[in-house]
Amino acid sequence: MNDPVILVLVAILPSIVVFLTAFYLIRQFIGMRMGERIGELKKEDHKHVLPLRLQAYERLVLLLERIAPGPMVLRVHTGSMTSRMLHGELIATIREEFDHNLTQQIYVSDKAWSKVRQAREETIRLINMSYEQTGDVTSGTELSRRIFENVSRLSHTPSQEVILALKEEVRRLF
Repeated sequence: MNDPVILVLVAILPSIVVFLTAFYLIRQFIGMRMGERIGELKKEDHKHVLPLRLQAYERLVLLLERIAPGPMVLRVHTGSMTSRMLHGELIATIREEFDHNLTQQIYVSDKAWSKVRQAREETIRLINMSYEQTGDVTSGTELSRRIFENVSRLSHTPSQEVILALKEEVRRLF
């Protein structure tokens, strides 16, 4: 019974149990502190990123309002324009407005950005369709009238639908 191996085990075993218990407790404590710190960092990050995200949503709503067919036609059309000139100016305005706001996609969801792109494409399609219905030899006033007629047939303009979706995303931020 006085075997040296057993005596060594009896002497070392309590030390091993104490070491493993201390190791486990320290690891749990460090993990908990890391979780708290990550939570604090996320909160701090949220304070700085939230205003940028809200600004991006605001800018995208402004973009959608500016490319809505009705207001855009009223803003761009001058009395001396031909249908071709007005068509070109409307398409250029949409592209310019969109290009000016490309960076906003960083702050919004992929789904929201996809909807903004879709609204742009549908608005261009509406203008192109109206242009095809009038031809390029008519006046810009005729194209304007045709655009307003085509828009009046829609239940919602592409911009209006996306603005509603963006508002819903903003509500979920809070």
